[in-house]
Amino acid sequence: QVQLVESGGGLVQAGGSLRLSCAVSGSMVSDNIMRWYRQTPGNQRELVARIFSGGTTYYADSVKGRFIISRDLVKNTVYLQMNSLKPEDTAVYYCNCQSRLTNYWGQGTQVTVSL
Repeated sequence: QVQLVESGGGLVQAGGSLRLSCAVSGSMVSDNIMRWYRQTPGNQRELVARIFSGGTTYYADSVKGRFIISRDLVKNTVYLQMNSLKPEDTAVYYCNCQSRLTNYWGQGTQVTVSL
């Protein structure tokens, strides 16, 4: 079955960078819509970035110009490169795979940005 495993989160100072990884098994990232979401306590999960099967990308206004979503089709892995990080970026980040009408989720990885 489809499984998503996020990694790469951690503690970083404002202005720094992190790269999150989402390793996918059971399906091919080239066939699916892949998304990164983030969530803080008490808030709904927020869409951060999306990459379509053809490679077209979408970014939330809050991260546009700072974050880049990409994929490695050989490794079957999706990445979120996060640059110029701000304290407001602090959240648990989740990888999402939409295969037809079914959505699969990773376990999440914590990103904390300090001043």
